[in-house]
Amino acid sequence: MSKRLEGKIGIVTGAGSGIGRACAIALAKEGAQVALIGRRKELLEQVAHDIGDLACAISADLAQTSEIQRLVDETVRRFGGLNFLLNNAGILQVGNVEQITEEQWDRVFNVNVRSVWLLSRAVLPHMRKAGGGSIINIASTLGIVGARNRAVYAPSKGAVILLTKSMAIDHGHENIRVNAICPSFVETELTSAILSKSNDPDAVRRERTAAHPIGRLGQPEDITGLAVYLASDESSWTTGAVLPVDGGYLAS
Repeated sequence: MSKRLEGKIGIVTGAGSGIGRACAIALAKEGAQVALIGRRKELLEQVAHDIGDLACAISADLAQTSEIQRLVDETVRRFGGLNFLLNNAGILQVGNVEQITEEQWDRVFNVNVRSVWLLSRAVLPHMRKAGGGSIINIASTLGIVGARNRAVYAPSKGAVILLTKSMAIDHGHENIRVNAICPSFVETELTSAILSKSNDPDAVRRERTAAHPIGRLGQPEDITGLAVYLASDESSWTTGAVLPVDGGYLAS
């Protein structure tokens, strides 16, 4: 039986843990060769070991412009081409506009937005050569609605959504599709850190859970089905879409 992504080659950022790890494993299970990108090499190598020959680990700091072209070149050199990019790497800074420093603002936008732009720009020539491709951006429901103490994170994810739509319009004629997945509260290292820093983690967890009509918080594996679909040819007429996977959060 043929796999949905057999013959496809892709890059997954933030692949060492959480949503990135789960998506990389799911993409590889469907036959894709994946370059795993992140800062913590030991985590990437463990994911690569779990996947096997279809994966390679490339450590890189996406806040550094010089790293972008290197990781794309290394992926193409290793696997021979490029068909999809999953921009998952991101950071969260808690605070309102008075609490956030200029350095924190710049860091969030460098990782959450600038790296998405630079990586997307770097992969376009390879996708043209392949006759098309798919760019999948992990945004957030907070790029659609605001939230307390998310005065830099929410704007950064809103920027990712509009970058997604603009690129979809610009590159649709080249058979290059660009879509955004918008998770709500998914249980990852990032969100665990938020809970652990609160005065009453159990109360915060109950509050967050209650905001989701489906009755639970998300798991990284809840995002993987849509990621596989968007990387595959099944989504050949889907571009510019902003797709919440949020347990009903936006319906409330």
